[in-house]
This record gives sequence, C-alpha cells and structure tokens, in this order.
Amino acid sequence: MSDRDLSPATSLRRTSGNRISRWSTQISMREAVQSRSPSASPLASSLEGQSMTLATPLFFPAEPLPPVADHAEALKAAMRQVAATVSVVTAGREDRTGATVTSATALSVEPATMIVNINRSSSSWPVIARHGHFCVNILSEDQQDISDRFAGKGGLKGAQRYEGAQWTTLASGAPVLTDALAAIDCEVEEVIERHSHAILIGRVLAVSVKGGAPLLYRQGHYGSFQP
Repeated sequence: MSDRDLSPATSLRRTSGNRISRWSTQISMREAVQSRSPSASPLASSLEGQSMTLATPLFFPAEPLPPVADHAEALKAAMRQVAATVSVVTAGREDRTGATVTSATALSVEPATMIVNINRSSSSWPVIARHGHFCVNILSEDQQDISDRFAGKGGLKGAQRYEGAQWTTLASGAPVLTDALAAIDCEVEEVIERHSHAILIGRVLAVSVKGGAPLLYRQGHYGSFQP
C-alpha cells in the first residue's frame, strides 16, 4: 500500500529502512456506529463530529527474503534450530532393533496416543510393521551413549544397539529401557506412509516414568535443560 492509496483521514508512520511499524486510522464515531448497527441512527447522530483512532501494529521486513532454490536443505537448516528431546524407538523380540529420534510426541491424551516418524529405509520400519508395536524411550541427559548406539554410530545394527543397558518389557512386548526418563509402550493403531517416512500412530498400552533432566539435541550437538 502506498501513501496515495490512503484516504485523508488515515495517517501512516514509517521508520528507518522503509519499514512500516504502525498505522492508525481516524474515522468518525458516526461511521463506526453505522457500520456496526445501521439502524441505530439516533446514536449515530448524537456522535456526529466526534472521532476515534484505531491503531494496529504492522511489521514488514525492510528487504524481501531471498528465494530458496533447495528447499530440502533450507528445511533441514530451519529444523536444526529446534532443541528437541532425544528418544530411542524400540521394537521386535529376537529381531529387536531401534532408532534414535527427535520426532516422538503425544498426539492425544484422550485417548492416550503417540505419534512418531520413522524413515522407511531404516532397519526399524519393517520390524515395527511386522510386530505392530513400538516403545518410545525418552533419554535422560546422561544417556548420550545410548542415543549414539541407536543412531548407528560405529556401524552398530539390530541387537548390538541394546548392549550396555538394561532392558525389560511392558504390555506390547517391545523392549523398554529400564532407566529411561520415561517409557511409553504402544500398539500400532495406524500407519500413514508419506514420501520418505512412515507416520506411526500408536495407542498407549503402558507408561513408565522415572523423571529427571532430558537429553536434548540441537544444531548437531547434545545439550541439557537448564531451568
């Protein structure tokens, strides 16, 4: 909108960098009342000659954002700004395997339901599909080594990722990390396959909560929560 697009009753203030920071519009009280209630002519007549100011903040960038050719890399860069809780998603029995994720979250609490995104090229996806279960094990700040193992660091695969930690089961039969910050045991309720990933919707069967400080991940580095 340019200044010449504005009526004489409208005032516009600009700041440096050609940024419009705020605008205010003066309208007559009669116009305001008539716009709300056309039939209220006595009230509109009594307010004739009076005015009021409506102020609304507007924020525009000084320069337009440059177009991005590679949206995949741009999206990765954007999501790296998010500090997310680290979990390991486990599944299977003799064929047990799992993956490190930062995408696990609650979909609903009534009914209790979890949602997790799993890459369909990962070793975990066929095991989850075969058994129809998974467990979200939320890691504590001192369990970085478990996160690395389930991320495949050092080439570890399948049952090798479970070494060096204590495991049990709850309701579904999926492996549960005994000293996890919390473990949420789920039965697969629905799977939505989109692009490179499978969106898992899991009905919660059992929950174990230990409590403590979570392990976080941001910009390729681990961190911890500081209140």
